[in-house]
Amino acid sequence: MPEAPPATVVPTRLDLFLGYLKIGLFGFGGVAAWARRVIVEERRWLTEREYAEVLGLGQVLPGPNVGNAAVMIGRRFHGLAGALLATAGIYCAPLLILIVLCLLYDRYGQLPEVAPAMAGIAAAAAGMVIGTAMKMAGKLKLAPEALVLLLLATFAAAWLRLPLPLIVLALAPLSIFASLWRAGLILNGAASR
Repeated sequence: MPEAPPATVVPTRLDLFLGYLKIGLFGFGGVAAWARRVIVEERRWLTEREYAEVLGLGQVLPGPNVGNAAVMIGRRFHGLAGALLATAGIYCAPLLILIVLCLLYDRYGQLPEVAPAMAGIAAAAAGMVIGTAMKMAGKLKLAPEALVLLLLATFAAAWLRLPLPLIVLALAPLSIFASLWRAGLILNGAASR
């Protein structure tokens, strides 16, 4: 018997703004990890699968994927006002921090002591992205064909260095077909006989 998804909570408009303000403030430089943690684990606004679906759609749309997800999640709960509140919440703190950091980098960025710090920040950000992806993949209990597509996308991005739009164009039709086949909406050879 399939496991029932955890109960979700509908946020108020204030909760939506404050939740995304927290995501923007604490997730500066690596928002995806914090967004998932706040939305799925802490606040329980969405299940793991719902969040993965919204984030996946946000990645294929133009613009920042977590920003796109903020618009979709905000709209889901409170229409246009929710979309605006979530978007304002996620970008307020980082915008202020970015202005301050730009001023500091402009003044001190040429110092030799700054280069190692920037390299360390880049490594930490990459680790956060990889860690979040592994955590999401583990909790989603992906079907074998989804794992194959995940590995193909990883190979295409990491080793072949193909651009994301090309990877999406190549693998999205296969992914859609595999999902339809798994759901029984496309008959496989054994079932059609």
